[in-house]
Amino acid sequence: MTENDKPSVLRDTDDEARRLARTLLRSARSCALAVLEPETGAPFASRTLTGTDTDGTPVILVSALSVHTTALRADPRASLLAGEPGKGDPLAHPRLTVLCEAEEVSRESEARTALRERFIRRHPKAKLYVDFPDFAFFRLVPLRAHLNGGFGKAFVLTADDLLIRSPARAALAAMEQGAIDHMNSDHAEAAGVYAAHYCGAKDGNWSIVGLDAAGVDLASGDRLKRLEFPHALTDAGALRGELARLLREARASG
Repeated sequence: MTENDKPSVLRDTDDEARRLARTLLRSARSCALAVLEPETGAPFASRTLTGTDTDGTPVILVSALSVHTTALRADPRASLLAGEPGKGDPLAHPRLTVLCEAEEVSRESEARTALRERFIRRHPKAKLYVDFPDFAFFRLVPLRAHLNGGFGKAFVLTADDLLIRSPARAALAAMEQGAIDHMNSDHAEAAGVYAAHYCGAKDGNWSIVGLDAAGVDLASGDRLKRLEFPHALTDAGALRGELARLLREARASG
């Protein structure tokens, strides 16, 4: 058998793989982060709290005192590992490795203000240190990714498979906080219905902590869930109708 005759371990990337990859990344509270140690060039792995920008780019908040911050400032190449092992064999559970290029976010920029609000909603305890002068946000812009969906389910994904390219992204970002406040106050039960019906949550006091063109971020204490829309919204005005549709269908089936 020649090299060309060997069976490939990779499957063709389909919508199911893309959805699983996006869900793993966007529902992660933390990820393993690998960088290159400046002094030696050796791989250095650590764990960081993880958020997402409104375009789906992973975001981390890190201290200048940490090795990985020094490393990213010296060489922006990095990778993230998302996906938590469950019961039984940890290799039987899906995980996603994303190869990234880090972009530090200026402290004076409007982008940092928006990232700060999104990150704190996701990680409320980060409010204790997010404004310390030695803490910085980095966007880890995906270049490509490798998804292992379990034994025999390996896929290669592009940046476009992971990111949100919707023309409605900016408009939805501007209305995100108001929409979250409205849903969590006037439709407080919706988050729990979403989490139970679409994300398999068994219990919890769920609330919405993020809304974007591709889905909803849900939190209950230290737990996070991601509800992906069937299709990314192309019009910000469609958000209300999509949230209502999901709630109506969940109630009808339950």
